[in-house]
Amino acid sequence: MGEDDYDILVVGGGLAGASLASALSDSAVRIGLIEAVPPEGPVQPSYDDRGIALAYGSRQIFAGTGVWPYLEAVAEPIRRIHVSDQGGFGAMRMDCSELGYEALGYVALARDLGRALMERIKAVPTIELITPATLADFSEGPDGLRVEIEVSGKRRGLSCRLLVGADGMRSEVRRMAGIEVERHDYDQTAVIANVSPERRHEGMAFERFTPNGPLALLPLTPEHCSLVWAHPTSRADAILALDDATFLRRLQEAFGYRLGRLKRVGARQSYPLSLVRAKRYTQGRVALVGNAAHTLHPVAGQGFNLGLRDVSVLAEEIDRARRAREDIGVPKVLDAYTRRRTADLNQTSGLTDGLVRAFSNDFRFASLVRDLGLIGMDLCGPLRHRFMNRTMGLGGEAPRLLRGVPLTGSNRRTHDVSA
Repeated sequence: MGEDDYDILVVGGGLAGASLASALSDSAVRIGLIEAVPPEGPVQPSYDDRGIALAYGSRQIFAGTGVWPYLEAVAEPIRRIHVSDQGGFGAMRMDCSELGYEALGYVALARDLGRALMERIKAVPTIELITPATLADFSEGPDGLRVEIEVSGKRRGLSCRLLVGADGMRSEVRRMAGIEVERHDYDQTAVIANVSPERRHEGMAFERFTPNGPLALLPLTPEHCSLVWAHPTSRADAILALDDATFLRRLQEAFGYRLGRLKRVGARQSYPLSLVRAKRYTQGRVALVGNAAHTLHPVAGQGFNLGLRDVSVLAEEIDRARRAREDIGVPKVLDAYTRRRTADLNQTSGLTDGLVRAFSNDFRFASLVRDLGLIGMDLCGPLRHRFMNRTMGLGGEAPRLLRGVPLTGSNRRTHDVSA
């Protein structure tokens, strides 16, 4: 294999792309990770100070890929979740002890998660980070792909058997492959920031549905929370323009005093919310993962976790083909990936979309139904446990990595998901 020849080229060195590279770190495949912005750069958009919600299943995947030891010390556990509807009487509470887990999930800064992934990748000689570089073009030949990238204004030709698009919602790989998308605009914009409350959260996460949109406060450090607050897009600029004191007052009115007074807010950012689904996961020798394949509303914190499950299944199919000495980019391999991911995508996107639509209706009857539904879930253990398993990423098929099992090595679980 020559200097410019790879088994896999991954376009996008953000969280999804780096996770795939780390998942395949022991599979003896040569990987080129193409990224426009160096990971340690101050303007790297994937590795900023956003809080990333990690389902318990994602912790399992990171354990199986060898990333969790780098991340464990800086990941804040979510042990309980409180769900409520502002202005209503219904609420639902979930506790990790109900299912025998040590946490329902975790929250980590994107910056810390990126650092953990890069530490793992740097230790693997078969992974090359190609940055700063952008995809220029690609074409398919009889045995693989010819890929043109641009590095410092110059073209460089590479070859691979499989090209993976991990380049986000506006994926160039997806566009160049001719894969169309289905899109629904929620007419909402998420305002995100870090908030300091008067009281410690003690591992409690809050999901509160307000007339403006869903509001989530997630444990970030023992003294801080990560805020994701959806607003109608027409009002988002006005919310961002508020001074800190006024913003905190508005937030306090919407959230209440479950954590006492909200004392401080960090820099605010925003991004528009929509449901985007690629009509195909694969095309020829191209596969999509993460936001390149699907972008969800952040309610219930499922987006990155769904993408990480893409990674776990694609990595398993690649490793299976490699062990069988098969071409990793042929339809047999990629069709298996698509088939295994369809049910999870449908169920998870349906869950998040259904929650947004149900809690965006202000009719009195709809509000009554919502509150009765929350109370019913709170009182019905089996129904609540099923919902918990789904949001923890443990429902349905469990590939090796989701069981905490590395792709290579024994079947011994690093963490038991059957508890």
